[in-house]
Amino acid sequence: MVRVLWIVGIYYLASGVLMWTQPQFWYANTPGAAAMGPFNLHFIRDIALVFGVSGLAILHAARTRSRDVLIVGLGWPALHALYHLAIWANRDFAFDMITLVNLLGIQLPVWTSLAIAFSMQPKEQTS
Repeated sequence: MVRVLWIVGIYYLASGVLMWTQPQFWYANTPGAAAMGPFNLHFIRDIALVFGVSGLAILHAARTRSRDVLIVGLGWPALHALYHLAIWANRDFAFDMITLVNLLGIQLPVWTSLAIAFSMQPKEQTS
C-alpha cells in the first residue's frame, strides 16, 4: 500500500515540475486542457505549485506513515477530482481520451490514496 503512495506522490510532484518548467508543452499535450480556455501561464503555474506541495506531502506521509499529513496532502487533489467529475457530467459522461486521462490521471490516484489513508491507523498522540 505504501508503494502506491510513493508512486502517487512522485506522479503529483513530477506533474507539478512539468507544469512549472514546460507549461506550453503541458497545455498542448494534456487532453482537455485547451478546451477549458486559452493558455494562461499564471494559472498553470499556480496549479503546478499545488501539485508539487501535494506530491511532497504524500511523499512525506509515505515515508513517515502519517495518516493526517496524507489526508491533508490529498485534500486539493480530491477537490480537483470532484470538479472533474462535474465536468464529465456536463459532457454527458462521454467516453473519450479526455475521460480516459481524467479517470487514470486524476480519479484513480486520489481515490486509491484516500482509501489507503482511511485504512491507516492514526498515530498515537503524545502529550
